[in-house]
Amino acid sequence: MNFNEIKQLIDIVDSSDFQETIIEQGDVKIILRRASATAVIPPPSALTGSEPAVKASPQTVTASVIQKDESKSGLIESRSPIVGTFYQSSSPDAPPFVAVNDTIKKGDVLCIIEAMKLMNEIEAEVSGTIVEILVENGQAVEYDQPLFRIKP
Repeated sequence: MNFNEIKQLIDIVDSSDFQETIIEQGDVKIILRRASATAVIPPPSALTGSEPAVKASPQTVTASVIQKDESKSGLIESRSPIVGTFYQSSSPDAPPFVAVNDTIKKGDVLCIIEAMKLMNEIEAEVSGTIVEILVENGQAVEYDQPLFRIKP
């Protein structure tokens, strides 16, 4: 499935009344959900290249993935809900949204992931303390990749 086919699917769903659509073709699975903005969550195999960074108005991704990490004594892993590029702050000269040992509340912005030239704010799904940041600024991230470890 190439980029143009994915764009056509987004346009079709956007012009319909569907609230959620799941499209599977071989090992590619795309989930389109209607919210204040349509969120596209392609698997790692759907995108082959990295897009250059651009300024765009941020969208909020509300379907971030969290998972309890049993191997790290009760820590929660905040995982990437989309494929894209990880950014710790809103601009190169701005301070990071969070740092190790910061206390966060559910709904706080943890980072931005740029995907398909859209800046997506990733919000905390739990309250707690940031124990570890697992990716570097500007690094490409995959769907479901751990980004942060949080002590609830």
